[in-house]
Amino acid sequence: MSNKSMRGVFAAVPTPFTADFDPDIAVFMEHCEWVLANGCNGLNVLGSTGEATSQAGKSRAALMREVAGSSLNQSPLMVGTGTPSLAETIELTRLAADLGFDAALVLPPFYYVPVSDDGLFDYFSGLITAVDNLQLGFYLYNFPQMTGITFSPELVERLLAAFPGRLRGMKDSSGDLPYTDNIATTFAGTFDVFPGSEAPLPDAIEKGYAGCISASVNATAVQAGKVWRERSSVTESDAKELRALRAAIQSVPIAAAAKYLTALRTGNDTWQRMLPPLTALGHEQKQQMQPVARELGFLS
Repeated sequence: MSNKSMRGVFAAVPTPFTADFDPDIAVFMEHCEWVLANGCNGLNVLGSTGEATSQAGKSRAALMREVAGSSLNQSPLMVGTGTPSLAETIELTRLAADLGFDAALVLPPFYYVPVSDDGLFDYFSGLITAVDNLQLGFYLYNFPQMTGITFSPELVERLLAAFPGRLRGMKDSSGDLPYTDNIATTFAGTFDVFPGSEAPLPDAIEKGYAGCISASVNATAVQAGKVWRERSSVTESDAKELRALRAAIQSVPIAAAAKYLTALRTGNDTWQRMLPPLTALGHEQKQQMQPVARELGFLS
């Protein structure tokens, strides 16, 4: 098992692209270093915010190699490896293990829905069995708005029984806090639960959250990091500020918002480029982000 602490604030990092739609490695690295220096505990690369499912496998693999071979590997690293194809997911996850990533965040196979718990068990059982590197932790990625699949508590229990120590947690991007809380309570002590938003961080101790894995902390790293560090005595004003920032950022498409705010912070418009079918924020949406950027100090 990795000796890095897979707890705290993880930035779900966006991927900047060149004009040819290749990952812009230098721009990506600068931003990763910034979030880690400004409050984040770790990184989740090639997730939904990173537009991973729109990228070719070779593009994902190339970015994984760059991250693993950089100084970023001194921090906890989680990488998205899920695809609808079990064989491709195994290939990407084996690569993650070989490169020394600490964790794989795995979407369920999202094309043939609805799918039974038996089918999901077979998929994840096949994956975990095929990737025999015990250093790599597996985390379920619950995002029913995108996949049409919600991981049932019964399936989580079954996978935990079959793969103790290998299945280590979940990112829950459902936004359904009663579901999040139920999973965190039911499997407390054996299974780490990360909400997909920093807004619940003030309640992390009470609810048993392991932290958060969030797109918006690419902008709110300072505020989210402070709330996590001070979670045993977080002030109401800090909690209110963090929740208001998250609410404002998610009022527009959040991956594009994360990129736009990063473009404002860095002065680099490369960040606004999105892979089709996603598009950059429109004029009115950018106007909505101006007060957020000012509060964060990204505008003079």
